[in-house]
Amino acid sequence: MHDLDDSEPAYLQAFRGSFTAALRWHQLDTLWERVRARSGDGWYLYAVGEEPPAKPADAARVETFVTEIDKLLRKEHQEDYCGIVYADDLQAPGFIKIYDPNNLGVSCGYSEDPPLPGWVMSRIPPIDLPATQPPARSRRRWWQQLFS
Repeated sequence: MHDLDDSEPAYLQAFRGSFTAALRWHQLDTLWERVRARSGDGWYLYAVGEEPPAKPADAARVETFVTEIDKLLRKEHQEDYCGIVYADDLQAPGFIKIYDPNNLGVSCGYSEDPPLPGWVMSRIPPIDLPATQPPARSRRRWWQQLFS
């Protein structure tokens, strides 16, 4: 668990905050309904690994993203549960992490090096998430041994 740090960007504080999973598909449907009801409220759509967007998406783009990400998740995460979409508040979401079904690692539970989500929807302008993550310990050890 990370302690909140005043020097840490607001986006990173929110990213490391408390989240609840849309565990079942019907909960994801409800979450998408709530997002769609507020699609014009300044959602930033961020594909982690790409350049973070400088401005929020318009309502049409949010609608397209929600429709297409839902199709992708249902096609590629062929489970009877969802559990790979997390929101800061399922009733009034402002920050949503969507994990890539093909790169889950340990997205739930505890891990020293949890994977980054594939996509993030937020009402806060995003920052480059991969740049904030230290390399995995095994990679740090490899790097240290390479030149020792």
